[in-house]
Amino acid sequence: MGYMIAIVVKWDVKPEYADRFVELTADFTAATRAEPGCLWFDWSRSCDDPNEYVLVEAFRDDGAAAHVGSAHFATAMKTFGRYLVDRPRIISIQAPGDEWSRLGEIEMP
Repeated sequence: MGYMIAIVVKWDVKPEYADRFVELTADFTAATRAEPGCLWFDWSRSCDDPNEYVLVEAFRDDGAAAHVGSAHFATAMKTFGRYLVDRPRIISIQAPGDEWSRLGEIEMP
């Protein structure tokens, strides 16, 4: 069995860009999702803070290294700062497998 790199990133977006942030990052998102090692790359907007976005992403094996080395990643890192209040906060872990696990504690009918 292989492994994945699972990453969660919180982005504090300037209020004037918050409603368009998904649009502003669309090319980067599409290019990342097209990478061979990308398992998922999903943006969500916080329910509590309309200026905060959460990116949940995962890459197969060493696909994250290829992602960080890509031209679209370099471009995003040079340009996305103009939309942000501060540097994004990140959690990155290596986990076995290549898909979501099921939450066993929840009772299903």
